[in-house]
Amino acid sequence: MSKKDLHIAFEEAVNYVNSYTEPLPADLLLKLYAYYRIANKNFNHPGSRTPLINAFKANALIQAQKVTPKKAMENYIELVNTEIKSR
Repeated sequence: MSKKDLHIAFEEAVNYVNSYTEPLPADLLLKLYAYYRIANKNFNHPGSRTPLINAFKANALIQAQKVTPKKAMENYIELVNTEIKSR
């Protein structure tokens, strides 16, 4: 997949998740969060007002810290296709 095609597929997957209305498991949301942040090279601290949510988000980022932005996009797309669209 070309770089341009990857970015298009990633944006489509992000839009799909953003428009999805059914509840999703917390562990899936945390993986998507980490991959999204890495794909966008956003390494700022999580911005929730709830310390516990910040801790979970930070942990998700730590677990995925060795993933490259390209691989994060690929993983995000794969999660959307296998875990959300297949429901």
